[in-house]
Amino acid sequence: MKQNADRQAVQEAADQLIAAFSNHNREKYFAAFDEQATFMFHNLDRMLKSRAEYEAVWKAWEDEDQFRILACGSSNQHIQLIGEVAIFTHNVSTDVTIQGQKETSSERETIVFARQGSGRWLGVHEHLSKYE
Repeated sequence: MKQNADRQAVQEAADQLIAAFSNHNREKYFAAFDEQATFMFHNLDRMLKSRAEYEAVWKAWEDEDQFRILACGSSNQHIQLIGEVAIFTHNVSTDVTIQGQKETSSERETIVFARQGSGRWLGVHEHLSKYE
């Protein structure tokens, strides 16, 4: 019974994160991650070692590249629960504009969630890879 409640709570956390990302809602998107979360993206040459570091990169994308998310779709979702940790995997299709040009990317993503002392599930690691 508890595992079903945990699975539902993780699904809700993932859904909220995806919705915030889809709507280019930076505040809600980054609030879905722990301050110490790490991020590994195929389009960067390094791992981002904190939420603040990712926020700075995101702001640079907006300022320098006019980066804007138009839509994001999620499919093939899977949740694996391991104690106080949940591994959420899915396929992501994202429409963005960069320098005024619309682009669509297909990627696979893993988000590791950890249950906080408050009971809330926050992302502690995100890994994004290209999917053709």
